[in-house]
Amino acid sequence: MPRPRHCRRVAMLPHVAYYKPTGVPLSMLQCIELAVDELEALRLADLEGLYQEEAAQRMNVSRQTFGRIIEAAHKKVADALVHGKALSIEGGPIEVTEPEAGPPGPACRRGGPMGGPHRCRRGGRRRSE
Repeated sequence: MPRPRHCRRVAMLPHVAYYKPTGVPLSMLQCIELAVDELEALRLADLEGLYQEEAAQRMNVSRQTFGRIIEAAHKKVADALVHGKALSIEGGPIEVTEPEAGPPGPACRRGGPMGGPHRCRRGGRRRSE
């Protein structure tokens, strides 16, 4: 049984859940799922231009983990663009914090009142075994 993943800190949830080629109904497209933490990695590295070390600190993951997240995100986005697939943004083990926040605080969605038990948001589809 694999180790449970740690929560990845993201600054905000996406406002748009799908991107798709124009002129083709979503029901006719193959869909690729991009996790919210992968979108956050793209935002930090590609949009803000941060080095992996600083971006990893903001997401509360190791630099190596950040590298794996950004690599997976780049592959998914490239596949969607090159092959004309839809891109769905949802899920992942995340905690939502204020942008550029330090350690998680009251603005973090972790469950319970301030100082309550540690629960990160886990979204997306559940695997049936």
